[in-house]
Amino acid sequence: MANAEVLVVGAGPTGLVLALWLARSGVPVRIIDKLAEPGTTSRALVVHARTLELYRQLGLADDVVSLGVQFDAVNLWTYGRRVARAEFGAIGAGLTPFPHLIIFPQDQHERLLIDHLKRAGVTVERPVELLHLDDHGDGVRARIHHADATVEESEFRFVAGCDGARSLVREIVGAGFPGGTYDRMFYVADMTLHGPVTDHELHVALDDADFLAVFPLKGDNTGRFIGTVREDAERRHDQLTWADVSQRAVDRMHISVDRVNWFSTYHVHHRVARHFRSGRIFLLGDAAHIHSPVGGQGMNTGIGDAVNLAWKLAAVIRAAPPTLAARLLDSYEPERIEFAHRLVATTDRAFTFVTKDGPIARFMRRRGLPAVLPLLLRLNAVRRFMFRTISQTLIHYRHSALSDGQAGSVHGGDRLPWIRPDDGAPSDNFTPLESLDWQVHVYGEPPADLQAWCSGAGLPVHAFPWREPMRHAGFVRNAAYLVRPDGYVALAGADAANLAQYWR
Repeated sequence: MANAEVLVVGAGPTGLVLALWLARSGVPVRIIDKLAEPGTTSRALVVHARTLELYRQLGLADDVVSLGVQFDAVNLWTYGRRVARAEFGAIGAGLTPFPHLIIFPQDQHERLLIDHLKRAGVTVERPVELLHLDDHGDGVRARIHHADATVEESEFRFVAGCDGARSLVREIVGAGFPGGTYDRMFYVADMTLHGPVTDHELHVALDDADFLAVFPLKGDNTGRFIGTVREDAERRHDQLTWADVSQRAVDRMHISVDRVNWFSTYHVHHRVARHFRSGRIFLLGDAAHIHSPVGGQGMNTGIGDAVNLAWKLAAVIRAAPPTLAARLLDSYEPERIEFAHRLVATTDRAFTFVTKDGPIARFMRRRGLPAVLPLLLRLNAVRRFMFRTISQTLIHYRHSALSDGQAGSVHGGDRLPWIRPDDGAPSDNFTPLESLDWQVHVYGEPPADLQAWCSGAGLPVHAFPWREPMRHAGFVRNAAYLVRPDGYVALAGADAANLAQYWR
């Protein structure tokens, strides 16, 4: 696209969502990828509730839910016995419009995003490779290599590095990538299979030092395996096949593999870049942070990065007030890097637990967790906390420079609580977020001076008739909440005076 304001490097889910949000916001954008075609295999599977909420704003959520697989229980196996089944069902009911866990493989996910991006007028340029970037303060000059061997030099206001764990953009800005690599090698494979694990639920083996998780896929007798390679085979990492996989857990779960549709091995890393921003250049997704696959957090976190940055770039490019514009760009790194560090720490502890050898670890996996987890999941408070943590609906930005105020239990920086619509009501309080723009919410009657100020500032006010569920969600009757384009509360307890101060 000629005269693009933003260059997105990398067309995985992170880059595609960033480009799509920018395009829907009216920002000219280009997206390039050095691969000739999108991937046909993937490791990322789970789409969490917070991602679906963001996708609803883009008109994607219904497609993902209809094309994906909903699963509502996890089964724990040790030594050939299904020792526990934790049924969580719609554990997010009342917290989000998307209370279930959804399986939607990354390759299908990318094709859906590419299709929606094309409808927005943007095509991924392939195979096109970034060679170099020069941030000269007023813009970024990019040197780009095309398939016909021509080299282009173009100017952009901003560049987003979504180019994965081996990011050239990260290397160019010198952000580093401290962290480490786990010892064991893992595999991922799509299978045609038979056995008790083909019931469209998640099955996990926790015995010895083997790890195997079997995820349901669309259709009958299909599944995604994630597990460990035999230690004696790891040194032949470039020649490994299904025959090199440790079969103990497979056999003990009574799985009969009919066909291996595809198979790949990988090492698991835990790393976070030192910086997510350098001037006009930003890092997102795997270019900024990588971690273990526990909880299916990686792709969802990258998509969260993309949305966080996209609306801020859009606001700056569309001439947000000068002071606010500077705060917007400065807020991307602290908001997202804090979560990345916390995520790496928590997934590291969980991953170490499920893969570590030793008598205490084996006892906890074989006896402790299967005995305790089902009991814990009978407690509604535990179920909801686990859902909010895994689904990323618990993420907040209370310490951000963009967040201020408190009204009820809702703070500036919190995700806007969802209010289920009345029976027969056509919309809920998330519907206005589909505008992808700032707005004010009032749960009750908006004050006249607030309405007058917002009208003059061109800031829409959405008033929702007061209902008791709003109090349970933490809102205060007649209080106003300034809501960011990504559905987080910027200013809680807003009035005309502090809105004017915030908006300058």
